[in-house]
Amino acid sequence: MAEPIKTDVLIIGAGPCGLFAVFELGLLDMKTHLVDILDKVGGQCSELYPEKPIYDIPALPIVTGQGLTDALMTQIKPFNPQFHLGEMIESLEKIGDPLFRVTTDQGKVFEAKVVVIAAGGGSFQPKRPPMPGIEAYEGTSVFYAVRKMEQFRDKNLLIVGGGDSALDWTLNLAPIARRVTLMHRRNEFRAAPDSVNKMRALVADGKMDLALGQVTALEGEGGQITAAIAKPDKGDPFKIECDTLLPFFGLTMKLGPVANWGLNLEGEVIPVNTESFETNVPGIFAIGDINTYPGKLKLILSGFHEAALMSQKASKYVNPDKRIIFQYTTSSSSLQKKLGVA
Repeated sequence: MAEPIKTDVLIIGAGPCGLFAVFELGLLDMKTHLVDILDKVGGQCSELYPEKPIYDIPALPIVTGQGLTDALMTQIKPFNPQFHLGEMIESLEKIGDPLFRVTTDQGKVFEAKVVVIAAGGGSFQPKRPPMPGIEAYEGTSVFYAVRKMEQFRDKNLLIVGGGDSALDWTLNLAPIARRVTLMHRRNEFRAAPDSVNKMRALVADGKMDLALGQVTALEGEGGQITAAIAKPDKGDPFKIECDTLLPFFGLTMKLGPVANWGLNLEGEVIPVNTESFETNVPGIFAIGDINTYPGKLKLILSGFHEAALMSQKASKYVNPDKRIIFQYTTSSSSLQKKLGVA
């Protein structure tokens, strides 16, 4: 077992609610680590609608998903949260009172007095493309995420997709892979125009290939791909030789391993009390879209409110002998000192 990372609070999910929880916990002198399955902070705001305007954040008549994420990152900077991205929580066990041991799919181990689940609708899971027999290659020569770029050095790489993830990884991996082929079903892309232009420039310079069509079958044995069979809109099927496939067909939300942690569940959400948004397991809280209670509204501003009340109860686990004195940031010199504005 890896040497455990010890922290006051472990937050599962680095979306807006998880990020604001860092702020509220920090005001009460609690240190935080955050784990997210995505490779960047912001949750759905950054992954699904980074440029989409949001109109119901208090005092911000209009803000994009990425803009809100950036502002929250600036707000929590004084508390120096530690992020562990591209990792999914696999197990959670109670080892003390209060103390939890939490392990990720990358073998990282945390020990925290409080766990806050702020995972939106659950874990983002990649959509498996409709390719017969693809399961046999997963984890060996088919990968749905890039955790370590070095893993793809000198590979004959086929990337399938037309969104930001496909284009971003095409551009990042082209310099280190032996050869990169990007395949999309049509010649128009959903990615940022600058990324598309850079990709087309690499194709024009002969530094990568672009193929139009859809993969219909994979060739290879023992989990190792040797080629992909593709079919264009018009014309005959063709073969692309490759030893690694990265399909980016979007993400779906699933509760994932959370379902195995001994928490009461109502379908795909976690019931909590409205005094502190604690679950049925003392010391484990759920805030944001993943929780449910009478009158629940799935709004970001509701998650912010939940984070504030959660922090009050969390402090009693982390600092049981410390008296909580309610203070306002506008008038408290001690809070302003923590924020670096005194």
